[in-house]
Amino acid sequence: MRYVGLDQPGTPDVLKILQGDIPKPSQGEVLIEVAAAGINRPDCFQRAGFYPPPSGASPIMGLEIAGTIVSVGEGVSGWQVGQECCALVTGGGYAEYCVAPQETLLPIPNGMSLVEAATLPETFFTVWSNVFQRGRLSPGETFLVQGGSSGIGATAIQLVNALGHRVFATAGSPEKCAFCESLGAERAINYRQEDFVEVVKVLTDKKGVDVILDMVAGDYLPREIKALKDDGRIVIIAFLGGSKVLVDFAEVMRRRLTITGSTLRARELSFKKKVRDELVEKVWPMLSQGKIKTFIHQQFTLSEVALAHATMESSVHMGKLVLTVK
Repeated sequence: MRYVGLDQPGTPDVLKILQGDIPKPSQGEVLIEVAAAGINRPDCFQRAGFYPPPSGASPIMGLEIAGTIVSVGEGVSGWQVGQECCALVTGGGYAEYCVAPQETLLPIPNGMSLVEAATLPETFFTVWSNVFQRGRLSPGETFLVQGGSSGIGATAIQLVNALGHRVFATAGSPEKCAFCESLGAERAINYRQEDFVEVVKVLTDKKGVDVILDMVAGDYLPREIKALKDDGRIVIIAFLGGSKVLVDFAEVMRRRLTITGSTLRARELSFKKKVRDELVEKVWPMLSQGKIKTFIHQQFTLSEVALAHATMESSVHMGKLVLTVK
């Protein structure tokens, strides 16, 4: 099979198309002929040498795929050869074939193509587990997402808005702000021209928001603390602004704030299955009904993977980037 590989970590131009053996599904796994694979920031971090795959995972990049099941391992139930699906994987997505555990398989939402479905698993697993499970966003609470025009941001805005919450977002241009508001953000804040703390305070009668989904960290964190309501929660899922910062924990204690974070890739299958089951029950119907959509900024063929990574790192995109394999 063809797959994307590299000889050594580096810039996007180290990526190349290689030939390798088709993987075989183990106990509880299926083999998927990949139609498309979503592109995510962790893929770029892995290519650059900063995010090695967990033990036992494929060294090939790619954390979300969609395609057709062509083989099933022992112990698989409810899935069979010929079924189309999308899946969260710990690696191996940038290839013509990829194995996936049955615990992270998802049906294709009604009316959605395989290319569109390939952009769902990583973002929806991430948003659901961090905003609603870890962040405990509850009825009547308000929400702010940093980087609202990203794949994660676009998913978070739509999902949180669809579930009845007030949503705010930050973005870096008027066009990106307009995109966020078209998705359901009550107000998108241009962080290059406005102070998101001041804007949030005005919009919430000086109370602040209940939950912040943060992909920046760094010097954003002290400012996010000021933008939080008492008993508020910050959930960090990336640190594009740096992983180290000075925080006044006297305010954290006095106002009963929570600062937490998580990664998804290395989590146990039992955790991922729980997230998958909740998505199928509560979110997939909204996708099938068109209440929530995926927005693809650009598609790339497997041979254009270097350009795809360069586009991701340029941050010009609004929505998702995807590799088409078939």
